[in-house]
Amino acid sequence: MKKTILVAVVFSLLSFTGIAQMPQSGLPRFVRWVDNTQFVLNTKRGEDAAPKNYLYNLATKQYTIAPAELVPTEKSVVLKKGDLFLRDNGTEVQLTFDNAEEKNPTLSPDGNYVGYTKNNNLYTLSLATKKEVAITNDGATGILNGYASWVYFEEIFGRPTQYRAFWWSPDSKYISFMRFDERKVPMFPIYNSEGQHGFVEETRYPKAGDQNPTVKIGWTTPEGGSITWADFNEADDQYFGWPIWNPNNNAMWLSWMDRGQNNLKIYELNMTTGAKKPVYTEYQKTWIDLEDRNGGRINFIPNNKGYIAQADASGWNQLYMYDMEGKMQYPITNGKFTVLGIRQIDEKNKTIYFTARGIENSARIDLYSVGFDGKNQKRLTVGDFNNAQVYLAPDAKNFVTLYSNIQTPTTLALINVQKKSVEVLGTATPANFDASKLAKTELIRIKSADGLFELPALVTWPKKMDPNKKYPLLVSIYGGPNAGTVMDSWSSNPTKEAWAEEGLIQVAFDHRASGHFGKEGVNYMYRNLGYWEMEDYMTMAKWFIANGQADPTKIAITGFSYGGYMSSYALTYGSSVFTHAMAGGSVTAWELYDSHYTERFMDTPGENPEGYKSSNVMTHLKNFKGVLQLVHGTMDDNVHMQNSIQLLSALQDQGKPVEFMLYPGGRHGWGGAKGKHFTDLKNQFIYKHLLEKAMPASK
Repeated sequence: MKKTILVAVVFSLLSFTGIAQMPQSGLPRFVRWVDNTQFVLNTKRGEDAAPKNYLYNLATKQYTIAPAELVPTEKSVVLKKGDLFLRDNGTEVQLTFDNAEEKNPTLSPDGNYVGYTKNNNLYTLSLATKKEVAITNDGATGILNGYASWVYFEEIFGRPTQYRAFWWSPDSKYISFMRFDERKVPMFPIYNSEGQHGFVEETRYPKAGDQNPTVKIGWTTPEGGSITWADFNEADDQYFGWPIWNPNNNAMWLSWMDRGQNNLKIYELNMTTGAKKPVYTEYQKTWIDLEDRNGGRINFIPNNKGYIAQADASGWNQLYMYDMEGKMQYPITNGKFTVLGIRQIDEKNKTIYFTARGIENSARIDLYSVGFDGKNQKRLTVGDFNNAQVYLAPDAKNFVTLYSNIQTPTTLALINVQKKSVEVLGTATPANFDASKLAKTELIRIKSADGLFELPALVTWPKKMDPNKKYPLLVSIYGGPNAGTVMDSWSSNPTKEAWAEEGLIQVAFDHRASGHFGKEGVNYMYRNLGYWEMEDYMTMAKWFIANGQADPTKIAITGFSYGGYMSSYALTYGSSVFTHAMAGGSVTAWELYDSHYTERFMDTPGENPEGYKSSNVMTHLKNFKGVLQLVHGTMDDNVHMQNSIQLLSALQDQGKPVEFMLYPGGRHGWGGAKGKHFTDLKNQFIYKHLLEKAMPASK
């Protein structure tokens, strides 16, 4: 369950008649720094009909058309009609001819080989000789070489990897891969209703407490031959992370974690013998996040002079200096703020550039610099803005940032670090922009019931509010651990303006474990999913009721995935406050969700039976009241439809009313005509139950 792709449901009124839409102007797209004084932007200028690549010179402040060599088209291997083709400088050369479903073709760094999988085996192909080599030959149903088992794809490596589980060394001398044996992982059937007889799609899906796939990691040369296996016991109950490579010596560093997910070790692997040497160790009483696909946990200093690690064991993610043997030398940063990532390491000047949230404001991201010794920490961004993207020049004397706040449309600007000068490069400010015509939006803080936290809420108020009138409250959430949605950022969504015109109070809530309060706050969720999130959401909703703006009979909540879980939970555990809910793709009982995600927070059902019971939506069904709209895709391979079916069954057994909609063939989300149907379904719910009037006719 990834917070980067599973977000709260957004409603659209774009197809409705009589509702004005806000025009958007173009915003330049940053492409790359060419050197310390020039960068490339993709933008429109003058009479351009479409955006083009322009070279911008910092000294002359002039734009010129960027030569093609400054924005090179990378050589790549693509899959077409079941075979592989090499694409280079506009030409394509066919590489394979067997129509055998090659997957994840990946060029070696030197461009001489391509690696890929087919029929659950790993292959390489020499671009010079067109010779194909089978690195493995034992691939079969349940045995996957270089192709990830489902739980690794979903929870550890991430869906953007497309199941890839092989890696080239930086010098192209080795191709490494993971071998998954998932034959003992329980099979979950997903029914597809298409055709006369339909069919069943089977996935090896480990639910909480189930057997996980066994994994081992090995490597060989691109030409094949004997495989060297890393010195791990394949039978151990363990997890491995996405490998990283030390560019100083081409050695692989591999994260290892126990099933309980609170003991993390990183090993350097000997590519000759397979021996492993520990280079990093971390233990926490709750859990440690294993996912590290971008190498953020470890950042190497050139020439093997050490590395900088990120860790949140203190309760806040901070930077630490380590030697190459894995001994922590000293903390570099310290405080109640969250380091988000290192952007650049200047070894010559012993300076680290990093982004963080919470030093100025937990709802904003800023860029900072700090010395290797932890001294002279400085904020480099300016103003009261959220800097969503930052692009540092190679010498770090300038950077380009994409910033905004609730009142300021998204802007691309060049900032000089020494002068603190700001040069605007483009803005998303619409033509004839008039902020006074927009609904009032603000970020407020509401004290938690126990007084420990100032909980953030983003609220858009109805237009022309009547102080003597109470308005329906629509709460949009996601709610997962460290996955908050409240940021001080610009939004020009016409939906927001349309609902404000209709008289809705629109809010996004973030609870104590949303990320605003570091790992210190997220730890509240340990072995207790649902409880603190809902307690905080109830407190925040009651604030709007107590202030006299919200109608206590129309307190609605909506979300998808984890947000669907929270929305369902709101009408059982939280039904003393919430009156309406729209829940999509919902987890309803955590023993029904996958092992890696669920056990990270809850441990196994056998270890934490009371936690699983209290977090179960059905446990609190005796308190169910209000109006629930429940929606699920029939082929959801992430949060199985089984979750909604079990909740439906329990509601029916107790004679409770519920609105239910299936989306045939839908996975964990859906688009096209069914996506529009889903949007209309939500809009109809809001008009019927919250606004109590007919929905406008669509165009």
